[in-house]
Amino acid sequence: MKTKYPSLKNVSELKEVFWLNPKIIPYEEAASAINMDIAAIDDAEMRLKKFAPLIEKVFPETLPSHGIIESPIKEINNMKNKLQELYKLKLSGKLLLKMDSHLAIAGSVKARGGIYEVLMYAETLAMKDGILKEDDDYSILAEQKYRDFFSKYKIQVGSTGNLGLSIGITSAALGFNVTVHMSADAKQWKKDLLISKGAKVVEYDSDFSKAVEEGRKLSDQDPMSYFVDDENSMNLFLGYSVAARRLNEQLDNMNIVIDEDHPLFVYLPCGVGGAPGGITYGLKSVYNDNVHCFFVEPTHAPSMLIGMATGLHNDISVQDLGIDGKTHADGLAVGRPSKLVGKMMDYILGGVFTVDDYKLYDYMRYLHETENISIEPSACAAFEGFIKFEATKEGKQYIKQYNLENKMQNAVHIAWATGGSLVPEEINKQFLKTHLR
Repeated sequence: MKTKYPSLKNVSELKEVFWLNPKIIPYEEAASAINMDIAAIDDAEMRLKKFAPLIEKVFPETLPSHGIIESPIKEINNMKNKLQELYKLKLSGKLLLKMDSHLAIAGSVKARGGIYEVLMYAETLAMKDGILKEDDDYSILAEQKYRDFFSKYKIQVGSTGNLGLSIGITSAALGFNVTVHMSADAKQWKKDLLISKGAKVVEYDSDFSKAVEEGRKLSDQDPMSYFVDDENSMNLFLGYSVAARRLNEQLDNMNIVIDEDHPLFVYLPCGVGGAPGGITYGLKSVYNDNVHCFFVEPTHAPSMLIGMATGLHNDISVQDLGIDGKTHADGLAVGRPSKLVGKMMDYILGGVFTVDDYKLYDYMRYLHETENISIEPSACAAFEGFIKFEATKEGKQYIKQYNLENKMQNAVHIAWATGGSLVPEEINKQFLKTHLR
C-alpha cells in the first residue's frame, strides 16, 4: 500500500499533513453529481420540530428551548489572540466556536443524528402498529403504554463513545432495550453513564470497526432488533445535516453575513465521517460555494483522508498503511471510514488536516484559560484547521485557487466543538493536567 500510494508517505509516517481534495467541484455540479436531496434535509428539520413536545417532556433540560436540541455559538476572540501569539501568526477574520459540546441530552454532535434516528424508529414502529397517527401530539409517546410497547424492541449500536451516549440515553428514556457495543478506545466514564441510564454495554478489545461489525451481526440475528449503523445510516446523516439550517439562523442573529465576499470556513473533527459529513452536506445546501469545509483527524487515525486520497473509501483502513489507529482522541479513533459519506465528500469537501495528539490537550488548556469553556480533547482537533489553513503552502494554494486573497479579512472561521459537556469534572481536571510532550 505504501508503495502504491507514495503521496501518503507522510501520512503513513504519522506526520501532520494538510491534504487538499483534488476532486472538489462547484456546488451546482456537486449537488447534481451526488444527487443532493435538499428536501430530505427540510423533512428532517420538520420532523425534529414535530418531536419537540416529546423531547421536552422526556428530557426536562430542553424546557428552555421547548424541545429543540441546539447548541450555542460564540465568538472566541481571546482564544484567537492566544493562538496567534503562541504560533506567531496573523490570522484573518473572526473565530467562532460552535458548541455541539454542549448539546442537551448527549453532550456531543452525536445528539443530532443519534436522537433523530431513534425518534424516527419509534415513529415507524408506533405508526405501523396503529397507535400513533400523523396528526397526533407526539408527546403522547412518553406515556407508559408506549414505553411498554417499545420495551418489546431492541436498539443496538457500535460506538467509540459519543454516538453510544446519544443512542443509549434516548432509547432507554423511551423504553427500548438498548445495547451499546463499545470499542477499546471508549472511556470508562461513558460506559458508566450509559449503564446508569439503563443501557447495556458490551466491550471489545478491538477498535470501532469491530464493535460495529459485532453489533450489526448480533442485531441481524434478532427480528426484534434495530441496528443504528454509524457507517451507513442516511437517517443519522440527515439528522446531522439539520445543523446547517440552525447555524444560518444563528449567524443571522449575530449580524454575520456569509456571501461571496464574506467566506465561511468550517473545521470539523472526523471519526467515521457521519457527523462532519452530514454537517458539510447541510452547509453546502445553505451556503453553496461560499462555505469551505475541512475535516480534522488524528495522525494515528486518518481514515477519511486515506479513503478519499486513494479513492478506496471503506475498502482501505489505516492499518493497511501500517498505522495503529490508537489515539487519545477516542471519539475519532476510527480505522476505516464510512462508505456512504466518503463518496459524497469527494465533490464538496475542501480537504483534511491531521493533528498530533499532544496538541489536543494544549488546545483544551488554551480554550479553558482564555474563554473558560471546557470541551473534550477530540473536539479540540478543530483548532488545528484554523491554525494551519492560512499558515501552510496548501492553505495558500487553496486561497489562490478559489480567488479568496482579497476576502480573507472578511472571513468567518468556525471550530466545531463536537463533545465535552458530560465529561465528569474530575476527568476534565485530569485532561487539563495532561501533557504528551
